[in-house]
Amino acid sequence: MERIVIIGGHGKVALHLARLLAERGDEATSVIRNPDQAADIEQAGATPLVLDVENADTDEMAEAFSGADAVIWSAGAGGGSAERTYAVDRDAAQRAVDAASRAGVRRFVMVSWIGSTPDHGIDPDDAFYAYADAKLAADDHLRASDLDWTILGPGTLTDDPASGRITTAPQGKAEVGRADVAAVAAAALVQPATIGRFIRFGGGETLIAEALADGSNNEGGVHA
Repeated sequence: MERIVIIGGHGKVALHLARLLAERGDEATSVIRNPDQAADIEQAGATPLVLDVENADTDEMAEAFSGADAVIWSAGAGGGSAERTYAVDRDAAQRAVDAASRAGVRRFVMVSWIGSTPDHGIDPDDAFYAYADAKLAADDHLRASDLDWTILGPGTLTDDPASGRITTAPQGKAEVGRADVAAVAAAALVQPATIGRFIRFGGGETLIAEALADGSNNEGGVHA
């Protein structure tokens, strides 16, 4: 049994993930900001932990991660102001990486997005730029850490039912269901071949375990 901390625990991907982890016998702790969400977390089979990661410092996060085997970042500001986007998607995510290292948690999986590369092509005047810029900074901070990291880059998210299949050679919008994104995150935790890789994916025809075992279409390394 592994103890997994999920940050952004009330998100749709995170709730799917908590159920998957509980089903396979892992112990999930889901970090939430709003205590009113605790019942949903418990219903998904996880233990709620109330912590406002936007304002929590590195020591507070490290305390929350103490004793965990892995941390999964699945949080986000969800749009709105650029200031809050940077505060959550960049600054808080970077603190979480540092906190995992401080707490001795080696494994860290970051749920990012398919375009998280230096050449993402988002115009600085575009409202989406803050998100793209913040996610890239957080991803690169994780890449530069001493952790056993995996960065997941799903395409456009949908609420389609789980298919258990993806492609790591995505085209276009690369639509993929949130349930399958959760399944990819769960599988990545037990697939050593995913360590040190940025895995871009969308819905497809390849079983998730097989797709993750094939590293030919994925990237690693630190972005300049």
